[in-house]
Amino acid sequence: MAADLYSNISTILPVTSTEPSWVSVQTPSATEEIPELWGFITAGIAILFFGSNFVPVKKYETGDGMFFQWIVCSAVMVVGIIVQLIRKQPPFFPIAMIGGVVWELGNVCVVPIVKTIGLGLGICIWGMINLLSGWSTGRFGFFGLTASVPHNEVMNYIGVAMCVFSAIVFSFVKNEITPIDNMESEPLISQGSSTNIQEMNIDESFIDRMSPGAKRALGLILCLFSGLMYGQMFTGATYIQDHRANFPGASLNGLDYVFSCFCGIYLTSTTFFCIYIVIMKNKPKIYPKVILPGIVSGVMWGIATSCWFVANRSLSIPVAFPIVTAGPSVVASLWGVLVFKEITGKRNLLILMFGFAIAIGGAVLAGVSKN
Repeated sequence: MAADLYSNISTILPVTSTEPSWVSVQTPSATEEIPELWGFITAGIAILFFGSNFVPVKKYETGDGMFFQWIVCSAVMVVGIIVQLIRKQPPFFPIAMIGGVVWELGNVCVVPIVKTIGLGLGICIWGMINLLSGWSTGRFGFFGLTASVPHNEVMNYIGVAMCVFSAIVFSFVKNEITPIDNMESEPLISQGSSTNIQEMNIDESFIDRMSPGAKRALGLILCLFSGLMYGQMFTGATYIQDHRANFPGASLNGLDYVFSCFCGIYLTSTTFFCIYIVIMKNKPKIYPKVILPGIVSGVMWGIATSCWFVANRSLSIPVAFPIVTAGPSVVASLWGVLVFKEITGKRNLLILMFGFAIAIGGAVLAGVSKN
């Protein structure tokens, strides 16, 4: 039994070969083959953590989000370093960093999206675009990837459509947001005079000067862009895996590309944060109490994404993407109902249950379509 357990674990974290890292392996070895069961397990972990990673910061002020996103990305980088060490430092491929860069390009759009069309509608739209962007890239082989065709294409298409529709259903649920009970209502670095306040809210003032129609148009465009970027996070790593002959030392284990991807996220996030500090004339809005919750949130996101890398290779992108992108909405909604009591009322609960049924049904169909 112990031998069987070790065999299963080694499929995810195998011992590195004594063969030099520059030797290109053309056929998957036994340790590189990740069982389908592990794909579903890691997808489940990703769903749980993606749906819960903002719970630690629920009651803390995050300001304009720039400092918070940098803290989160710093914690993500720590997870990447740990994964790299566990994997015995596999070769570093800069192409895999592209996925992290494009993800962060989409992530910095979240604040203006919330200011223009709101968080609920924003999550719905960029979530759908994210699903379709990543799924279609893997399914049809965009950007030089090898097209991955599910065993049952029709079932996969129906599952994807149901997952997209579930996001629309969830957008009709009304949340009752409770005010943040936090003594730290002001940032660590105060603004001083009203002139400084005006200077420090350049982005807010720009959006406030826009007409309602222009705000909505800007928000929708940013949602489209953000979703497209999110969906391409795995493209660089998948390209390497599909063309290993051109990348000596490359493996089929998705964990070997986590560090490279997270480096892209951290470097891009740090660049944006430095630009933000310059724009704010070295007076960024810093909320110290959000640091520890932000670190916890980033660690959870990093673990979830690492698991998603494994699920993509084990199940294939067309199968894993609908499952992992639809599931977190269910988990997050359960937090809202059972813990934070944000979702109440018969109408909201009925809509939520309907959304649950569609999302779970779509994820099941996407999973079954592999066989």
